[in-house]
Amino acid sequence: MRRPDWFEGAGPRGARRALLRALSWLYGLGARLHQQAYARGWAQRRRLGCKVVSVGNLVAGGAGKTPTAAWIAAALRARGHRVALASRGYGSGNREPVRVVSDGTHVHDTSDAGEEALLLAALAPGVPVLVGARRDLVGQRAIAAFDTHILVLDDGFQHHRLERDIDLVTVHGSGGFGNRELLPFGPLRERPDALGRADAVGIVDGPLSEADEALVNRFATRAMRFEVERRPAGTRPLAGGPLEPAAALAGRSAGLICGLARPKSFRETVESLGIEVVAERAFPDHHPYRAADLRGLAEDAPLWLTTEKDAGKLLPRWAPDVELRVLVLETRVVEGSAFIDWIEDRLRAKASGRSVALPPASSPPRGRRDHDEWRGSG
Repeated sequence: MRRPDWFEGAGPRGARRALLRALSWLYGLGARLHQQAYARGWAQRRRLGCKVVSVGNLVAGGAGKTPTAAWIAAALRARGHRVALASRGYGSGNREPVRVVSDGTHVHDTSDAGEEALLLAALAPGVPVLVGARRDLVGQRAIAAFDTHILVLDDGFQHHRLERDIDLVTVHGSGGFGNRELLPFGPLRERPDALGRADAVGIVDGPLSEADEALVNRFATRAMRFEVERRPAGTRPLAGGPLEPAAALAGRSAGLICGLARPKSFRETVESLGIEVVAERAFPDHHPYRAADLRGLAEDAPLWLTTEKDAGKLLPRWAPDVELRVLVLETRVVEGSAFIDWIEDRLRAKASGRSVALPPASSPPRGRRDHDEWRGSG
């Protein structure tokens, strides 16, 4: 079953449906036991010597958590905090317990860093990015190497090993909770009642459907709400070059190549720019691209578009006979200043971890920008 079926189709039938439901039940049991092991103290949680802000979701991809985590980290840095970003490094071939992908100034060897870590480094310039399966070890390295006061976790809601001070959950407006079934029959990593653990719920590119809104209202009763918006900033050549206005492609035909949980969302964004989509090559989320995946593109369209997430895994020499461009998105949190105020207040109220006292106003970090601005990697 292709992942988009979780959001857009009726799903499998017959024996396959029964098998996936059985596997879904087993997955749910395992997820619940894992969460309860830490909640009840059967497994020990780790507390870092810094504040921890987690940004996660309930679905397997497509909820906007990575750009939201990057926006929050950049906004906190703009306030003068020492911030680092931690990712699990999904898709990374590196076996080191912790790897520094970016020190905030230079991005290191990207050959096996993982797509999400590279995207974080692009979206949050100036913020160190580290990867590792155990985020407690990642946090310890961030403190030792960068004197980190606030660690922002990308995809941390199900990482129960590490204590956090704030748990944020993002939900995509049109994708929502899909068919509301657990993996692998649906997209959910946990049941919607897990929203009860969230301190805040962010709706990305909303609004939600009435049914999904009802689920959030039912289970996230103590959580504050915030909104995240993304918009196209322009396109750039995959091989490198300046960002050009997205409107420059209006009226043209293009093919789309992506490996996303929800390729429909990418297609809708492209079509909103006045571009006619004439071909698509949609792969599973986190797809490890090969040259063969781009073979014959010119037969379907002279222009192809891909996402920032996919761009780091595509080589221009795989498609020398077509124009291959990257669609760059900008992200912002609506009423972002008030949202960062809320985060700072919550962190100050926590007795553990390092102080989040602001530095003198006369010495902001280089490149400081107001955190209500749109931010993107372009």
